[in-house]
Amino acid sequence: MSSTYDLIIVGSGFAGCMTALNFLETAKRLNKPARVALIEAGKKGERCGASRWTGAYLRLDKNLNFDEDWMQEMIQVSNGQADLEYCRKLAQEAKTTAEYVEDHGVNFIRHKEENVLLEFKTDQHFVMPDGGGWAIIKALMKHIEQYDNCDVHWETEARSLLSDKQGRINGVEVRRSTGLLERLYSQDVMLASGGFEGNREMLAKYVGPKTHELQLIAPGLKYNRGQGLRMALDMGADVAGSFDAIHSELVDTRATKPDAVIWGHNYGIVMNENCERFYDEGKRHLFATFEMIALELWRDHNNKGYFVTDSTVMNRFRPGWVYESTDQEPVQAQSLPELAKKLGADPDKFEHTITEFNAACNDKEYDLMKLDGKATTGLKVNKTNWANPLDSAPYYAFPITTQLTFTFGGIKVNTESQVLATNGAPIPGLWAAGELTGLYYNEYPPATSVLRSLTFGRLAGAALAKRLNGSERSSL
Repeated sequence: MSSTYDLIIVGSGFAGCMTALNFLETAKRLNKPARVALIEAGKKGERCGASRWTGAYLRLDKNLNFDEDWMQEMIQVSNGQADLEYCRKLAQEAKTTAEYVEDHGVNFIRHKEENVLLEFKTDQHFVMPDGGGWAIIKALMKHIEQYDNCDVHWETEARSLLSDKQGRINGVEVRRSTGLLERLYSQDVMLASGGFEGNREMLAKYVGPKTHELQLIAPGLKYNRGQGLRMALDMGADVAGSFDAIHSELVDTRATKPDAVIWGHNYGIVMNENCERFYDEGKRHLFATFEMIALELWRDHNNKGYFVTDSTVMNRFRPGWVYESTDQEPVQAQSLPELAKKLGADPDKFEHTITEFNAACNDKEYDLMKLDGKATTGLKVNKTNWANPLDSAPYYAFPITTQLTFTFGGIKVNTESQVLATNGAPIPGLWAAGELTGLYYNEYPPATSVLRSLTFGRLAGAALAKRLNGSERSSL
């Protein structure tokens, strides 16, 4: 079989699958014969990377409209460094992307949040696929597999990009499961292979010390070794996003499943292993702070801690609390010393921290649906909002640690997903989408990573098919 294709896609996550399917559909509609190679480092059915494992929360309202305040959040947390043209295009195209995914067999749950103030301007809604990211991947792959002009190369790792004498990309050198190298040729190459979460050398180089102690939130991330980034850099690609920053989350240390996130820090207190509070749990909205408290626990507090709350919160949220995804019930006790012993914490220190916290809470009304100003005073670390005394038994806790979700630094692209060289010019024949492309600086305004991977994969796939044998291709 010939090793020459019209499009090679590296990575079969959200961005890769959307590129492949939209390319195939558009080429068929335009009656343009085309062959696609989808290169995947993982085994068939294993579904590596992050897409298989994420809950895939989407920053959309019940009508699938994108959050109009997200742009301002991006400007704020990035200190003005975010690519606003790219952000603007995502905002314009997100709804069409969600409708496309829905039309291809994914059932969306429109979740209205009754108990927590969301910073999203989506009328207290967000959207998530029934079955998480796995449901999206299964639906997209089901459609892709109906095309006999798409070859999926499992257990195949992309190693380097090929180019002609003028620097136009024309293929990929891959390593097969046999260890042997092979060259695949194509007029265009789409890199959609995720970040470098699974590469300890790159994490140490870019993110810094102690990254070898940071566990991955899902097993598929071990395949995200940064090959796409390395290949692009070797071809002179520019970069974007914070290379020393990551998205991480607090998870239940007892969990037997991946992605066992505990998002509850706003509704109680978080202590380190020495039973000391270290972060303002009510500083901002839940989704504006869940990442930063996780980073601080990892970097400064030996990555061991406890989330503690009482029946006031648990009676309100349970059952059906969407803000925990562990497969373990919380540790429960009728007294604080008993709870500490069950956690393996020092009972005296544990009780002292909570008693001190309780005494420092003001008497303002406790209202989780607004920044209520119910705060503490006089503590080393005060809580700005939702500082309600933990004095209603039974008491509850989760032992927590921080795990790595994805890296921020990546390839710089334009709104067409063309990879840009360091001089600002598009590198002919080279494209990139998804978490491989740099966008976020300092912090991650959540529920957008999945959307951008799907959206720019969709747009690029259709555009590349329209360029087949056309003048647009030769113009670069």
